[in-house]
Amino acid sequence: MRRDGRCFAVSAHKAIINWKRTSPDFLTGKYSREHTWTFDGGITLLASPSPSVVPVPYSNPAYVDPEEAFVAAVSSCHMLTFLYLASRQGFQVDSYQDEALGEMAKNEKGIPWVSSIKLNPKIAYSGEKLPTAADEQRLHHLAHEQCYISNSIKTEVSVGNARHEG
Repeated sequence: MRRDGRCFAVSAHKAIINWKRTSPDFLTGKYSREHTWTFDGGITLLASPSPSVVPVPYSNPAYVDPEEAFVAAVSSCHMLTFLYLASRQGFQVDSYQDEALGEMAKNEKGIPWVSSIKLNPKIAYSGEKLPTAADEQRLHHLAHEQCYISNSIKTEVSVGNARHEG
């Protein structure tokens, strides 16, 4: 930690967000919000606001929106941390599928935010050493505590019936 109380950077992560006006109607609010996200590995994703925020045709429901990307980032980080912990404890994971659900609410200032994310992982194991329900619950708890994204947010994250503050 530095003298000013800030932490030293361990790594850096880059995303390039690119939008261009495609119509003369910008000042009237009638313009496309479609844009791209390009990541440091080179992949580009098509992005748009959620149609629940900006109506079609000014949004594109086929594209990734920031809210669902946020939910996916939380779920992905939790999964990757869970897989690491399970492997270190001798549990062989064959598959992990999560249908994560983020919910928006309004905060005390009336501003919408992603207030909760529920992870619903379905995990298949094989091998001689299989986790008990208590083992799996402990792994999820540790995964939440160690996930970089969960340590960066205030959103409540729950796994099944377990609840964790972000």
